Parts: sequence; C-alpha cells; structure tokens
Amino acid sequence: MENTVTKFANFIGKSKDISISNATFHSAKLIVTDCLGAIIGGMAEPEVRKLAESEGANNKNLFKILDDTKNAADETISFLFGTAGTVLEMDEGHQFAKGHPGMHVFPALLAAARNKEFLGEEFLKAFIIGYDVGARIGLASNLNPNMHPHGTWGGLGAAAGLAVLNKMDTQQAGEYLNIVSSLTLATSRKTMLEGATVRNSYTGVSNKMAHIGLSLLKAGFTGESDGIKSIFDGVVSSRFDTKSAFDLIGRRFEVNRNYFKLHACCRYNHAALDALWKLIENHRELKSFDLIKEIKIKSYNLAAELKDQNPRNVLACKFSVPFAISTTLVNLDSGVMSFTEAMRTNKTIQKLCQKVVIEEDPLMTEKTPDLRPAHVKIFMEDGTTFEASVTTNRGDWQDPYSEKDLQQKFLSLSTRLWNREKALNVYSQSMQLEQMPFNTFIKSIIN
Repeated sequence: MENTVTKFANFIGKSKDISISNATFHSAKLIVTDCLGAIIGGMAEPEVRKLAESEGANNKNLFKILDDTKNAADETISFLFGTAGTVLEMDEGHQFAKGHPGMHVFPALLAAARNKEFLGEEFLKAFIIGYDVGARIGLASNLNPNMHPHGTWGGLGAAAGLAVLNKMDTQQAGEYLNIVSSLTLATSRKTMLEGATVRNSYTGVSNKMAHIGLSLLKAGFTGESDGIKSIFDGVVSSRFDTKSAFDLIGRRFEVNRNYFKLHACCRYNHAALDALWKLIENHRELKSFDLIKEIKIKSYNLAAELKDQNPRNVLACKFSVPFAISTTLVNLDSGVMSFTEAMRTNKTIQKLCQKVVIEEDPLMTEKTPDLRPAHVKIFMEDGTTFEASVTTNRGDWQDPYSEKDLQQKFLSLSTRLWNREKALNVYSQSMQLEQMPFNTFIKSIIN
C-alpha cells in the first residue's frame, strides 16, 4: 500500500501527463502576479531593505539580485523574497489550508528558474503542482493550536514545485519530500499576536529550506520512510486526514480555491471589515467618532482571538480587530498606509480601539472553513444603532474580487518602488507568462 509521501511523489512524477485547463493556468497567473506585487511592496519596508542589502542585493535596484549568478544563491533569494512577500500581510491564501501556499512556493520557484531555460508554461505548471501539494497537506493537517502555519507545510509545497521544475521521477520526488518534511519549522502563534516580527521571516526560511533540502538530496542524504505522515500526524499536527489530502487530486486544483486580500491585515479581520464597509457606505454619522459609544463584533473563533486593543507595533496592529476597525473608520481605507506606526500612535485611532470588542459566535465558528462570517453592531451615544453582517470574506473563491481590483492592488504595491510604467509592463508580462520564456519575464522585473 502506498504511503502518504509516495502518493504525492506519484502525483509529481506523473505531472507531465496531467491535463491542466486554461482556467487553472489563469488562476495560477493571478496568484503569481499577486505574490510578486506583495514582494515588491514589502521590499519598500526599511527592515526588508536592510535585510536585502545584507544578503547582497543592490541598494539602488534590489531586484538585480535575480541576475546575480555568481554571488546570490537560490536559497538566499528564496529567503529574501519569501520574507518580503509576507511583511505587509497582503499575500494571498487558502481558507481550507488555513495558510498561504502561494508565498511559500513562488519565491523558491522564482529563484530556481531565474537563469535557466524554462518556458513560462513550465513554471506555471510547477507552481500549480507545488501549490496543490502544499495546500493539500495544510487542509489535511490539524496543526497544534500554538503553532503558526507559516513555515510548516508550505516548505513541502515549494519542494513539490522544485521537483516538477527539475523533472524528478517518483523515487527522487519521494526522497526529496521525506527530507524536506524534517525541515519543518517549530513556529509560534504568539509571534503574530504579540507583534514579534520574526514571524515575517517564517515564509522566507521555509522557501530556503526547500532549496537546502534539494542540496541534501543531491549530496545523497536521505529522509525517513514517510516524512509527511510522521511530521503532520503526531509532531506538529495532532492528525493527518489522508482521505481529504488526496480527494480529487489531479482533477481539482487548489489554485482555483484560493483567496486574495485587499485589506492589509490578517485574513481573520476581513469579515468584520467587509461588514464595516457596508455601514460606512450607508451611514455618514460614523464620521463623527466621538458620537460612537461602542462597537461590538461577533465572528468565528480565529477572528475572536484578535482582540488586542493596544497593539505594540505595526505587525500586532495587523492582527487586531479593534485596530483594523478603528483605522479603517478614521482613514476610510484599509490598505497598507492605514497600518503604519503613525496610525498605531494616532490618538483618535487609539481612543476608538478602546470602544471595539469582539467575541466568538459558536454558530459562526461551525460554518468555517467554508464560510467566514461576522456581524458588526455600532452603538451611538444618542441610542441609535447600526449593524451589518457578512457570510464570508470578500476575495475568496465564492465571492472573488474582479481582475481590475487585483490589478489595482498590484499597482498600489509595486509603485511603492517602481514607476507606474514599469509596474504596468510587469503586470502585463506576468498575465501572459505562459506565452514567453521565463527569462523574458525576469528581465522585465530587473530592468
């Protein structure tokens, strides 16, 4: 009987024979483009620029590191880009895996393909398979509640993508997955709640580990017999549901069930923010912040966990429903510039935060992961109340954003570093990726 790793290895080994629809390729291009936008935007942050320069990137053009064949190792680029793509909390995700497969796979593949003769279509296929393996391990796992999902199953997604890119057979792919399984990080969930920014590096380290695992494989190192089952059915996860991991594999691709983010904060804030926007659009009275007495929010368990009214830094702000609600009310915006140190210390926002409380509604929790509901009720000083509900987050596969919305997001992030002309050119290239050599796409990013 095939074990877990062998089943995934067979999927990888036979990937050249798997039929992938144009719609699935299109979904993959949207995700790749979104990941790149998040990376470019993240590179504008001071600590990421310092990290990039310490890793050998050119301080005038950080993306020239993609053209550095002598000094920049693939694992270095994977680490840098994976970290940059996480720092703004704008990377896409997968609600069933409860994590972010795209940013765990794209940097590793980008680094591996940058100076080789790959076609864009080959890259996209490797990305689709890598995303699928990572997401399926995520959705089948029940991670320990104190663990953060970044840096866990995502490394296996990157490894799967690299296995496809390197045309590994079943035996090679299986040994590779077994090795990378043991390179899973022991990530702490408290980092996101406390605003410990080391959390932003987990995705970068995970991408890097996929490349380190590849070096170990080539050197003759080996892994245990079923590393995925071992690690995700007893070490970092209490159980691994093999049936769900392989349900419709090769026929249902997980890139078609992802979500995109326009609010620059943890996904668990988004349902409450979507409900809030309904209220903002219909009630001008909410512009008078002093007239707001209290804001009560009910949502599912993971959202109710984000209750910090006094976040200590910008990362903690992104994991605080009170802050997300307050900064959105004050700025009438929930993008990157609403989650900055200046906003964290804004007295009006701080005062509003003290009026926002969130609690779990068990009936809403029961509806996850298929739906992500929230109910927002605002009490005014004169006794008036305003309330709104949503059944799921905007941006997921059931209520997707338009491609125009996603293009605007890409431009808003990429123009933090680039001029609009270059940003539009790269966007256009990425959305036609299957029609060109991958090196052509890389040149558009570097130049």
